[in-house]
Amino acid sequence: MEGLQAPFPYFGGKSRVALEVWRRFGDPKNYIEPFCGSCAVLLARPSEPKIETVNDMDGLLTNFWRAVRAEPDAVADLMNWPVNEIDLEARHKWLCRQPEFDGFVEAMKNDPDLYDVKRAAWWCWGICQWIGGGWCAGKGVPRKRPQLVAGIGVHRKLPHLGNAGIGENERRGEALRMWMKQISDRLRNVRICCGDWKRTCGSYTTTTYHGTCGVFLDPPYSKEAKRCDSLYRCEDLDVAHDVREWAIEHGRDPMMRIALCGYEGEHRMPDDWKCVHWKANCRYARRNLANRFRERIWFSPHCIEIGDLLSQKTTER
Repeated sequence: MEGLQAPFPYFGGKSRVALEVWRRFGDPKNYIEPFCGSCAVLLARPSEPKIETVNDMDGLLTNFWRAVRAEPDAVADLMNWPVNEIDLEARHKWLCRQPEFDGFVEAMKNDPDLYDVKRAAWWCWGICQWIGGGWCAGKGVPRKRPQLVAGIGVHRKLPHLGNAGIGENERRGEALRMWMKQISDRLRNVRICCGDWKRTCGSYTTTTYHGTCGVFLDPPYSKEAKRCDSLYRCEDLDVAHDVREWAIEHGRDPMMRIALCGYEGEHRMPDDWKCVHWKANCRYARRNLANRFRERIWFSPHCIEIGDLLSQKTTER
């Protein structure tokens, strides 16, 4: 599973800093990502998974992870489609169609086993081509026509397959099925929730009941961060404040290892929290290149001190 990543680009993904998080979390018995997005940190876990829970408010994103976990081959087959602008716009409208869309997302919040393969595959196929915000947002009619980049699609990270005796479409399909199967295996025992972030980390039974708990908090950056306010389908420029207060309160617990993500100056944390600077990928946000140098992660007092890693044995309760 080393190097396993999501098959789609995601604004604010933390793949570049994921191993730094695990160096400081160690190997906790329980792990929670209340704002999972592309699941970059979960997928990068270097140790054997234990109890793990991820959550996201975006129902289409959550649906993708559920569908891949349950039916990886079916999702892969529907994702295997060429880059096509008119298909992109048509599928965007189909995914956003009302009232079916709202009803499906609401049903997902009430049924942890509900998923839809077609929605999952088309959502992933489309987000790999749609540049900028607005994918599956609104009522299906984009304010401006999406920008397409030649050759960019869901296949951009496909592993090489050496069988020259099969056609290009079959080769791509086989690679996609392999990739989705790896993700499915990794997510087999992960609890995938859809809804408010507090549901996954709001009580003793969901956090430290089983032992040491690592919580990776990556909420949408607040309005104080001065970033674009239309990056995600589900936006909330104020939730970061509530997340910060929760982190400070629970960071005193010796059984909790918490990481809070944000921009420089966005959060004022207690002096015993460690702040780590890192540089994000620039991807498509070339007009905001300066923001990639503003990325920060604050680690709670009971995270592992990096200088002690070589001498410390992993003896989690």
